[in-house]
Amino acid sequence: MENQRELLNQLRIDRNEAKPPSRLPWILALLVVAALGGSGIWWWLASGPVLVVSPVAAMAPGANADSATAVLQATGYVTARRQATVSAQITGTLAEVLIEEGEHVEAGQVLARLIDTEQQATLAQARAQVAHAKAQVNQVSAQLAQARRDLERQQDLVGRKLVSRQAVETAQTDVTSLGAQLAAQQRMVDLAEAQQRSAQVQLDYTTVRAPFSGMVIAKAAQVGEIVSPLSAGGGFTRTGVGTIVDMESLEIEVDVNEAYINRVTPGMQAEAILDAYKEWKIPAHVVAIIPTADRGKATVKVRVGLDQKDARILPDMGARVNFLEEKKPQSASAAPPKGVLLPDSAIVQRDGKSVVFVIKGDRVVQAAVSPGAAMGDLRLAEGIAASTQVVRKPPPELTDGSRIQLSE
Repeated sequence: MENQRELLNQLRIDRNEAKPPSRLPWILALLVVAALGGSGIWWWLASGPVLVVSPVAAMAPGANADSATAVLQATGYVTARRQATVSAQITGTLAEVLIEEGEHVEAGQVLARLIDTEQQATLAQARAQVAHAKAQVNQVSAQLAQARRDLERQQDLVGRKLVSRQAVETAQTDVTSLGAQLAAQQRMVDLAEAQQRSAQVQLDYTTVRAPFSGMVIAKAAQVGEIVSPLSAGGGFTRTGVGTIVDMESLEIEVDVNEAYINRVTPGMQAEAILDAYKEWKIPAHVVAIIPTADRGKATVKVRVGLDQKDARILPDMGARVNFLEEKKPQSASAAPPKGVLLPDSAIVQRDGKSVVFVIKGDRVVQAAVSPGAAMGDLRLAEGIAASTQVVRKPPPELTDGSRIQLSE
């Protein structure tokens, strides 16, 4: 019986016994991680690395056909034909300085003010002298009017023989004397008014104004410093408040070797290239050939005017000027060349073929082209349309469909 009980106990199910943990959550988590990893790897493979490239537009041959060729090059600097260091016309201490570098000012705009206490007092004194002189004129005028009435009465009485002729002569003398005094007092009024105008001018000199419209390129003095049109006072006196440049008067001065000056003529077309913007060609023309030579450098200075004004052009920038010679016009029967103009560097070899990489949004598409004749640093190519943007210098790792980022 005991053996049977033991067997029964072994066959009995204990419902309080703990169940083993389920593996389903772990399996689901591993599947999610694998899916995310696969998506990341697929996205990375699909997008690829981003290459920074510079774009260039294909041009029709007629649009870039230069009407002139460069016959001479010269280097120089941007200069301003209209530039002024503005100063006060009298010596004084600055009370206000109203300019900063880079500001645009208009003609007549106030740039600075001097302490004008003395000039204000002088002007007030001159005005008082004018008022005093006018009062003296009024007084003498009243006396003269009375003297003339006295003369009339004396003349009437002498006719009736009630007074002597001497009394009439005395009255006449008084009228003449007062008339002379009145004229003198009127001249005193003129003198006082002239002194008043002079005092007003001196007061106006305490206000420094812009002589013309332009850009402030230098601020030379501060509040409290003494400024003077002369160099009095040594290093403690400023001779200018600021420097203004008329940006519309900018031009380029270049030194041309005297052996080649015969190639340059006034009015000749040219193009200027600033050292700061080497890809920017600015239309220009020869303004004048300065009629003197530098014996030390064996050069002649030439003034070149800029046909386009731009805020990027600044005084004293370095520049190169290409002097252009007009080409003879082509005959109407000459057919324009086929294809578009591209920089030679834009055409590369891929699998033995000449191709370019056309920019499509943030990716490039490889396009086969047929290179033609070279035109300077450009080359004719058939296979793409004008105005199509392509990569200027495709790197070796650039392939069809590569992701790109355009350089500034």
